[in-house]
Amino acid sequence: MIRVAVLLFLISLFVQKSCAVAQAFQLPTPNRAIFLEGNEDRYFTPTVGRTWESGTFGCVRSDGWQMHEGIDIKCVERDKKGEPVDPVSAAADGIISYINSKPGLSNYGNYIVMRHQIDGMTIYTLYAHLRKMEGGLRVGQFKKTGEIIATMGRTANTRQGISKERAHLHFEINVLANESFTSWYKNRFPGQRNDHGKWNGQNLIGLNPWDIFMSQKKAAAARRQFSLLKYIKEQPVLCRIKVIKPKNFNLLNRFPLLVKESKNVQLAGYEISLNPNGVPVRIIPITSEKSKLKESTELAVDPQVYKAAPCRKLVFKKGQKWVLTAKGMAHLDLITN
Repeated sequence: MIRVAVLLFLISLFVQKSCAVAQAFQLPTPNRAIFLEGNEDRYFTPTVGRTWESGTFGCVRSDGWQMHEGIDIKCVERDKKGEPVDPVSAAADGIISYINSKPGLSNYGNYIVMRHQIDGMTIYTLYAHLRKMEGGLRVGQFKKTGEIIATMGRTANTRQGISKERAHLHFEINVLANESFTSWYKNRFPGQRNDHGKWNGQNLIGLNPWDIFMSQKKAAAARRQFSLLKYIKEQPVLCRIKVIKPKNFNLLNRFPLLVKESKNVQLAGYEISLNPNGVPVRIIPITSEKSKLKESTELAVDPQVYKAAPCRKLVFKKGQKWVLTAKGMAHLDLITN
């Protein structure tokens, strides 16, 4: 197993040397098999009885109807008891925002959230199922790319647990839905527990880490700079939602670089484009002159994008008309307020 780890590390050095262009993110563990075509099964940890695809991002579980909002990275190093000992490192320069060291309080088990500034945007990475945190790790601490923050494990609060064979790092790249999530959640779900404040997984909307890593590699091979902002703007659009200008529209403050400029005009509302996982990718002001909004929201859906990735269940077709589901309406309320 150690020989495998060394081989993958040497491959990593070769890839980094041959693609010497700054990247937004680096892989968070020593496993580098993601860059070896045809070796995906050595990188992704599948769910029980499934193939490696179930360890990737997206609509990959429950026959395409369950969302997996990160990637599950296989371990390459184990101790004498068969437990994982892979170091987990910061995927980018950033600040430790949250540490959960009570595995019984989350499906994530022990997990860490980091905050990063990339291409002018605030982005978050999440590292879950950790065995232990690095000594002295604390909220507010700055960590450089590649600095060790934890050790891979298999902690979780699920009934079936995670077996030694399936020990892995669950890794996410996210945008934050709402800075005021704690109060939003309390108002929307009175009486329900929220043990993690705004670091509740429901408040983190995932981008596809595998796709980002491979997009970075392609850009680096072409000696081009990868732009995360451009990557987000070019995401496939599941739906475009036109909303009458609300009193509170904090989405503009959280994602100002996604807003199309519209100076010195009277606004009637906004058109918000969401990717299949509900990440805002474009926000276009609607001027009063162009506005013909008859309802508080109007919806346009790309059927092909929905067919390829329906599992977030944000929209559905009612007769000949597309409408937001209850989940879709809650998501819109979450990201805009």
